[in-house]
Amino acid sequence: GSPTPWPGCSASCPEALAASVVKHLPAASIAAMTERAHQHQFNDNAVRMTRTLGVPGGLEQIGVHLIRLAPGFDSTQFHYHDADEEFVLILAGQGKAFIGEETFAVGPGDFMGFPAPSPGHSLHNDSAADLIYLVGGESNPADVVHYPWIKRTMIKSHGRRAWVDWADLHDL
Repeated sequence: GSPTPWPGCSASCPEALAASVVKHLPAASIAAMTERAHQHQFNDNAVRMTRTLGVPGGLEQIGVHLIRLAPGFDSTQFHYHDADEEFVLILAGQGKAFIGEETFAVGPGDFMGFPAPSPGHSLHNDSAADLIYLVGGESNPADVVHYPWIKRTMIKSHGRRAWVDWADLHDL
């Protein structure tokens, strides 16, 4: 038989491994998923309708979500991560992206990547139609998320989350 990159595996081992981890979510299955409203804990106007794709797709280290943002709503509180990278791909509709000190008009096909750390970022739907986008990012067990517009930081550590206002932080 031909050699395989996995010692001890038969020639069928790579296919068996791929079959056990690759998940296919047909478009009809995604469309049939129930949207769940998600309101950001620090922004009452950040309400997005979410279909989670990553978990049913078998992903364990990144989250992937199909988002519908109704007119007038924000995607999140303006923020950036110390550890988790994120991306946004606009699929339909129009809106505004706030990135650092700049504001950009966004529409179908626009991509935004946010390495960790990156400038602060968020979206706002200032149009009369839904803004639909794919968002994804790492799910590190520990991360620090900063919210510069409200001067707050959230610490995520192995299933626990806590926050502090910047006025209450003290240098060591």
